[in-house]
Amino acid sequence: MRKVVLYLGMSLDGYIADKNGGVGWMEEDDTGSLEDSSYPDFVQTVDTVLMGYTTYHQIRTELSPDNWAYAGMQTYVFTHRSEQDEEEIHFTDKGPEELVRRLREQKGKDIWLCGGADLVKQFVEADLIDQYRITVLPVLLGDGIRLFGGGSRQRKLKLTGTERYGGMTELIYEKQ
Repeated sequence: MRKVVLYLGMSLDGYIADKNGGVGWMEEDDTGSLEDSSYPDFVQTVDTVLMGYTTYHQIRTELSPDNWAYAGMQTYVFTHRSEQDEEEIHFTDKGPEELVRRLREQKGKDIWLCGGADLVKQFVEADLIDQYRITVLPVLLGDGIRLFGGGSRQRKLKLTGTERYGGMTELIYEKQ
């Protein structure tokens, strides 16, 4: 069965974006680059990407405005906005449970939950994440958008791996 994998970067103090929603603090420096991380191998294991509208908009307007960052993969954007689907980009107002159930019934590689925090919270609450792959970057933001903010349900996880890439540490957990 296809797994849902949360794969993203986070500051040491638990933020995935600064207080303005920016992720420039993740850009390449002496901590390493995407090519020096697990990213090249990870993207070979997925063929579907899930994200919220804010993440989608940031990718389209700031991070990769000229080229779709997830070309060759089917992307589902959770939103209540009325947007026109594209060849590989689908907009949905369905709940995570319904879409994930349908995707798991299809043949394919794993499913990448890439953000944002509100969508991650919904997936955690619905217990839809099979694997958590969190890369901790050596920076303290002090404020911003927390990865796991205000959940109401406890989740027990099992540490299954760690990797170090320059100054970054990847933590891999499976749900129990």
